Amino acid sequence: MDHSRSILRQRQRRRHRVRRHIRGTSERPRLTVFRTSKHIYAQIIDDASGRTLVSASTMDKKLRENVGFGGNQAAAAAVGQEVAARAKAAGISQVCFDRGSFRYHGRVAALASAAREAGLDF
Repeated sequence: MDHSRSILRQRQRRRHRVRRHIRGTSERPRLTVFRTSKHIYAQIIDDASGRTLVSASTMDKKLRENVGFGGNQAAAAAVGQEVAARAKAAGISQVCFDRGSFRYHGRVAALASAAREAGLDF
């Protein structure tokens, strides 16, 4: 078996294991995180309607100018603050956190703590 294929299968199993317990509703949507080596992305999703309500990433023009490199904890914290600000503007104050297939450590934890400090409740 190809090594990269087994890694992808392991990540998929972890993501499904986490997602089995987390479900976004219209009252409490799901804040999901995806990271690559160069960027980090955050979306707030209402699973009941299947819509993305708010999103932010290091690919956004506004954040890219302020952050520079998107693959560090400072960039993740900036994305967390931005997604929280956009959520507040959309009238969202409570979310459930979905770490996906990533450990709650490093950039994922930095994004979550910055979003909490900016006013999101989870």
